[in-house]
Amino acid sequence: MSFRTLDTADLAGKRALVRVDFNVPMADGKVSDDTRLKAALPTIEKLRAGGAKVILLAHFDRPKGKVVPEMSLQPVVAPLSALIGAPVAFAADCVGDAAKAAIDALKSGDVILLENVRFHAGEEKNDSDFAKALAANGDIYVNDAFSAAHRAHASTEGLARLLPAYAGEQMRRELEALDAALGNPVRPVMGVVGGAKVSTKLDLLNNLVGKLQYLAIGGGMANTFRFAQGYEIGGSLCEKDMADTAREILAKADAAGCKILLPQDVVVATDLKPGVATRTLDLTGAEKLGPEDKIFDVGPNSLAELLAAMDDSKTLIWNGPLGVFEVPPFDKATVSAAKHAAERAKTGKLVAVAGGGDTVAALNAAACADDFTFVSTAGGAFLEWMEGKELPGVAALANK
Repeated sequence: MSFRTLDTADLAGKRALVRVDFNVPMADGKVSDDTRLKAALPTIEKLRAGGAKVILLAHFDRPKGKVVPEMSLQPVVAPLSALIGAPVAFAADCVGDAAKAAIDALKSGDVILLENVRFHAGEEKNDSDFAKALAANGDIYVNDAFSAAHRAHASTEGLARLLPAYAGEQMRRELEALDAALGNPVRPVMGVVGGAKVSTKLDLLNNLVGKLQYLAIGGGMANTFRFAQGYEIGGSLCEKDMADTAREILAKADAAGCKILLPQDVVVATDLKPGVATRTLDLTGAEKLGPEDKIFDVGPNSLAELLAAMDDSKTLIWNGPLGVFEVPPFDKATVSAAKHAAERAKTGKLVAVAGGGDTVAALNAAACADDFTFVSTAGGAFLEWMEGKELPGVAALANK
């Protein structure tokens, strides 16, 4: 997909309505993690340098169309101002007289944050009148919130239909990375998909098996696949009612030439707690899992097979841990695989793209996220993109 970027925009004196993701963690009324604020800085700085008036639109939490004081964006102003190194104005509404008066007072290069767009019911309904009220305060529209791009809301999709629309710098970086991972990747392409349940990632698995050369499946999902193949999995987490579906996915992968990597050996324990006694068992061996045994990680032989496939690949896309990485020693396979991918990416041998909340947490735990080619914090939008679904907020930016 081709889309307009700010490199092609005439910015001088323009009122730029910028959709950002400032749905940040808060503690005691203060921002406790400014990662998403920092992500918006390249776009804000580019607009300021071009002489635009920067008008930030964002949501916070789920006020459901009503004004909820505890969900105001005002606490974001001070930390954002500190990051920018310049004052950030604030308007008590995102439309109407309060917004207009505050925006009219701006000079070129100034920045203002408008109040939570979700204080209006028209936002999540993508109401055309609300979108027009937002558009009245801008000359151009910039979407820099990939994480909200899977929602067809007024500030993510409706506005893009009313004003000249551009991808912000963070949005551009995200879309370019995703295109490099699945859109137009260098092959062979490998996927790593983990997580608890097959049922939550059916669309993802069905999409990926038609596009990848290797697909490693870990987490509780792998137990369901092994159960479907007739292996004993003891008391492990398993969706036994998904066995037929698992077999269908395996058959689809085989027909498409996608090699599925499932654990051959596993790390088991009778309890999930740090430092618990563990055993490594070969699922195909003579020793079977007892009813009290639970699989919490993949074993060393399975990890070696995964790393060998990674070495044979040019592109990697990762969503979900291989084991219960939050509880040592069941973090070993996830951390080892993450560090291996990071090292290959760092030396230019692999394009490594990862995303999803658990995945980001796992890469951070392995202290290697910075060496991946790209790590998406977009959550739902990243997952829907991996599923092959059209994202309304992205589609609205496409060059016609």
